[in-house]
Amino acid sequence: MTGLPEIRAAAARLQGQVLTTPCVESRTLSQMAGCQVFLKFENLQFTASFKERGACNKLVQLSNEERQRGVIAMSAGNHAQGVAYHAQRLGLRAVIVMPRFTPMVKVERTRLFGAEVVLHGDTLEESRVHAVELAQREQLTLVHPYDDPAIIAGQGTVALEMLEAVPQLDTLIVAVGGGGLIGGMAAAAKGLKPGIRVIGVQTLRFPHMYNAIKHAHVPPGGPTIAEGIAVGAPGQLTQKLVQRYVDDLVLVDEGDIEQAIVTLLDFEKTLVEGAGAAPLAALMKDAAAHAGRKVGLVLGGGNLDPMLLAAIVQRGMVRAGRLARLKVCARDVPGSLARITKVVSEAGANIDEVHHQRAFTLLAAQNVEIELVVQTRGREHVQSLLGALRAAGFQAEEE
Repeated sequence: MTGLPEIRAAAARLQGQVLTTPCVESRTLSQMAGCQVFLKFENLQFTASFKERGACNKLVQLSNEERQRGVIAMSAGNHAQGVAYHAQRLGLRAVIVMPRFTPMVKVERTRLFGAEVVLHGDTLEESRVHAVELAQREQLTLVHPYDDPAIIAGQGTVALEMLEAVPQLDTLIVAVGGGGLIGGMAAAAKGLKPGIRVIGVQTLRFPHMYNAIKHAHVPPGGPTIAEGIAVGAPGQLTQKLVQRYVDDLVLVDEGDIEQAIVTLLDFEKTLVEGAGAAPLAALMKDAAAHAGRKVGLVLGGGNLDPMLLAAIVQRGMVRAGRLARLKVCARDVPGSLARITKVVSEAGANIDEVHHQRAFTLLAAQNVEIELVVQTRGREHVQSLLGALRAAGFQAEEE
C-alpha cells in the first residue's frame, strides 16, 4: 500500500518538473467560514491541474522499452493533459482516449501537447474499455488516472507541500473521484501528522466512493459541472487507502459547487473548475463542523469551459440578488416605460433587458406587462427598487 516513503520518493522525482504551488490563507474565506482557510492553488500548474504530478511520477519510472513504445491514457481532461504534457517533455508517444462529452477546451489543450486524441464512448468506463483494447493492440503502457501506485504517490505530494508550508493545518478537504488524490494525500498527511483530519468530497450525482465506504445507497444522478470527479467506480487501491486513512466523506450538490466557483472568482480572483471548487462547497455547506480549525482546501484544477463559466457566473449573480427579473404592470401609453426606467435609474439599478408582454397576460387590454432584468447591489437593493416602483404607482414584483 502506498505510504509516506513512496510519496517522499515521488516528491524527489518531481522536483523541478512540476510547480510547487502556493498554499496561503484566505482572510475573506476565513471570515465567511468561521475558521482559518488555506488554499492550495493546484490550478496554477502548467496544465492547470494537480493531475500532472501523478502522470509525471509514472512516466519518469518507465523502462527504456516502455518509453520507446509509448503510453495511453483515458481521461475526461485533466489527467489527459498531464500525461500528454509530460510525455511531450520526455519525448514519448501519447495516445489519449476521451469521452465524447469532454469540454472542447480540454480536448484542444490535450492535442496542443502533441497527444493523439481518440474520442470514444459517452462515459469514462466506455473510454477505459477502449483504451485497454488499444493498449493491448498497439503495445502501449496504460497510465491509469487514479488506480496506480505511481499515480497515487505523485498526487500525494500535494499534502507534503501543504504541511511543509502550513504545519499547523489540522484538517484537509479534498475532492474525490476515483480517489487517487485523496488516497495519496491522506497517506502522506497521516504519516506526517496522525491526528490530522482528512475529509473527502463527492458530488451528489457521482457518490460512488461515498456509497462504497459508508455502505450507503445514494442513487447517482445525471451530468455534473464537476466532470473531473464524475467517476463511475472507485479504484481498488484507492478505496483501501480511503478506508484506512480518510476520516469522513461528504456530498455536495450542483448549486453548492456553482456558488463555490463564483465565490473563488469573486473574492480570490482565481478560476477553479467544478471538481476543484468542491472542497470549498463542502466547507461552506457545513462551516459549523470546522469552526475554529485550520483547514486546507485543494483547488485541484482550473480547466473550466468559458461558456459554462459564463452561465455559472450569471446564475451566481441571480442567487445573490445582483441580477433580478422584475415584472412591472403599467398603462400601455406613451411615456410609461420612460417613467419606469427613470425610477430604476434613480434607485441606482441598471437595466439589462426589457420585454413587453401584451398577448400572454391576464391584464386588461389597455395595460402592458413589462419584464425587466436589472443589475443590483444585492437582495436589499432589489427590495428597495420594488418599493420605489410601487411608490411611483406601478404594480411590481420579483419573478
